[in-house]
Amino acid sequence: MQHDEFIGQVQNRARLSSRGDAEVATRATLETLAERLAGNEPLNAASQLPKGIAAYLQHEYAGAGARFSLNEFFERISQRESVELPQAIYHARVVMEVLNEALSVGEINDIRAQLPSEYDPLFEGSQGKMHVNT
Repeated sequence: MQHDEFIGQVQNRARLSSRGDAEVATRATLETLAERLAGNEPLNAASQLPKGIAAYLQHEYAGAGARFSLNEFFERISQRESVELPQAIYHARVVMEVLNEALSVGEINDIRAQLPSEYDPLFEGSQGKMHVNT
């Protein structure tokens, strides 16, 4: 999947008004995911993505393995994206849906293996049910 296709999919599925908004949502989600993952996992995922998207998984805190709940995951995205929490949750789910299509099954499984089961709904797509304690 190419950069423009990835961002276009996020924009379309999240019903965002601009590619810039889709880029911000993608960056916020992937940077936060990269902080949550440990070791080389963010770099392994980045190796399967187009350069511009991959960069969001390759920052200073990528691979830190920071332990935070799914609720905090969404709160961090909300802050990074400067949107309300419900929007951040939906955007994150859309980004993860597109990421799931862009990465190999093995890579998605590697990512999921590092996350506690409370993160499972994040991988159920943008239309799945989710209960978040706010």
